[in-house]
Amino acid sequence: MNAPATAVSRAARVQHVVSPGGVAAWLVEDYAVPLVAMEFSFAGGGSQDPAGKAGAGALLASLLDEGAGDLEAEAFHRALDDHAIRLSFSAERDEFYGHLQTLSRHTEKAFELMALALNAPRFDAEPIERVRGQINAVLRRESADPDAMAAQAWRRTAWAGHPYARSARGELGEIDAVTRDDLVSLHGRILARDTLKVSVVGAIDAETLGRQLDALFARLPAKAQLTPIPEIAIQGLGRRIVVEYDVPQANIRFGRPGLARRDPDYIPAMVVNHILGGGAFTSRLWQEVREKRGLTYSVYSMLATAEHSPSFIGSTSTKNERAAESLSVIETECARLAAEGPTAEELEKAKKYLVGSYALRFDTSTKIAGHLLQLQRDGFEAEYLDRRNAEVEAVTLDDARRAATRLIGDAKLLVAIVGRPEGVAEQAAA
Repeated sequence: MNAPATAVSRAARVQHVVSPGGVAAWLVEDYAVPLVAMEFSFAGGGSQDPAGKAGAGALLASLLDEGAGDLEAEAFHRALDDHAIRLSFSAERDEFYGHLQTLSRHTEKAFELMALALNAPRFDAEPIERVRGQINAVLRRESADPDAMAAQAWRRTAWAGHPYARSARGELGEIDAVTRDDLVSLHGRILARDTLKVSVVGAIDAETLGRQLDALFARLPAKAQLTPIPEIAIQGLGRRIVVEYDVPQANIRFGRPGLARRDPDYIPAMVVNHILGGGAFTSRLWQEVREKRGLTYSVYSMLATAEHSPSFIGSTSTKNERAAESLSVIETECARLAAEGPTAEELEKAKKYLVGSYALRFDTSTKIAGHLLQLQRDGFEAEYLDRRNAEVEAVTLDDARRAATRLIGDAKLLVAIVGRPEGVAEQAAA
């Protein structure tokens, strides 16, 4: 799938496989290397964690390969290692993901072990406490990390009272409250066939994959039992939160509402974000904050498409005594882009980069499988692989100006700063 879209249809290579039991998957057969990569997901990640037990999904994800069926944790890992199989799971904000990579000659064994992990996890006491300790160690480290602290302060204000206010990785004090019964319950509620999406790339044919899909997923519940998650608008626009912390640099997190992935203006907004802060070395923020003023080593912005509250967020760090100046430059550039839109030259350069770099999503089997999975999660058909670059190329200056207005609006940002920033005071929402 490395050829340019204008020369070869990427979508034409995607097969829609449906198992005898009705489990669907997207498949790209590729025998160039003897590997098989599978990416799959279920709806419901950290946002499904029980109240007061943030991190339950993360704990569940980390335990599925810690013993299954008649194999205890050590034996299960030894079986993976003996066959060079990579199997892992992760819980993000709205999705629960699985990842498999194996040599084609070990496909049968890989699917056998994965089927055990999905359908018969043991949740033994020792792995639960060991993994809980590992997660707590990460959370304790993050509790003293200024960048993680800024992200937490921003998240808790932007989505106060909502599941998104919690970290999908967990919260100190809450992960300890998660019991084995919670894990069993969450496993039964989330891992279900009605929200399952699967993408497979590599040396496997459709017939073989169809049989394996049933072995892997057909025994899971037909329907998920998900707690409804309400829509929420980002709160606190115009507010500045200052968390005093004795470090030489101020860590700054800023953001405001974004655009949903299926919004008609999302592609123009993606181009606009590349111009503002998404393009490394070329963006306005990079040029104004780093190159012209030397205020930071790094500054960026991005679009985050959380299902119930898309956002436009960014981050930087700078000396405490220059935090006010850095923030002023960021706010000025946001306001200028919202008011004027990009220049014709900026637009053409951004489109050229975004079209050309799209091929980098197809240079490994794992990347291809991951991108195909994301398209499914976003509600696209495979033909979008051939349409995406055309949509980027079609963005006009009027489109970009409209998107900039929608994305940045009045340029009011919710800002969280961790450090001892000089000249920056706590400020209520305007």
